[in-house]
Amino acid sequence: MKCPKCSAEVQEAAVYCHKCGERLDGHKSSIPLPSEEESPSPAVEFPDADDRPAPTATERFKEAAAGRQVATDEPENELWKGGYATKSMIGAWIVSVLISIGLFILPIWAGWGATGWWIILVLILLLWLYQFVALARRKLGVHYRLTSQRFFHESGILRHVTDRIEAIDMDDVVFEQTILERLVGVGSIRITSSDRSHPELYIHGIENVKEVASLIDEARHKERLSRGLHIESV
Repeated sequence: MKCPKCSAEVQEAAVYCHKCGERLDGHKSSIPLPSEEESPSPAVEFPDADDRPAPTATERFKEAAAGRQVATDEPENELWKGGYATKSMIGAWIVSVLISIGLFILPIWAGWGATGWWIILVLILLLWLYQFVALARRKLGVHYRLTSQRFFHESGILRHVTDRIEAIDMDDVVFEQTILERLVGVGSIRITSSDRSHPELYIHGIENVKEVASLIDEARHKERLSRGLHIESV
């Protein structure tokens, strides 16, 4: 028996030609041969998730901030407003009083005449004039304002400069007091933040410093909660 396609000798019982693969029972082969157009595309290998490097703490923080930040329509409310307290200069005043007493005793102890007394009076006057000018410069040239979202620091008399720190950028709030400042209820506040202009801002001469520091820290905490940012999520 010969194959009708290639004329090769095949056995009578054969179903397919052993040379060309032609079906010998009169039907076309039901098994299509793959063509170049129908050649299977190479398998795409996907990287294993376990092979990728673990995200850093900064990347995790940014992902948490982007995923959990919520825009709020809450108004910006003013929480506190103040400036340099006069009582903050109590230390300088005590030193000035002691110096004035010493200068007053000096001409008596040295037996100076009228000229010596005039020199002492001028020195005492210049000393207290300096203290009053320093007080006026601090009271007129420094102002502070705290809102529910930001802290404003205004300085300068002739050249006025206003800086602001976002409450959400504040990292730590600490207040400090000397012995004399504790007696009169004043002190200084140190704000540590991620703000580039003022990574550490010192606020001097604050009356009721403990309460003001608590207000700043509470505003910082509430603003972070409202934005959905938590250090624990890093």
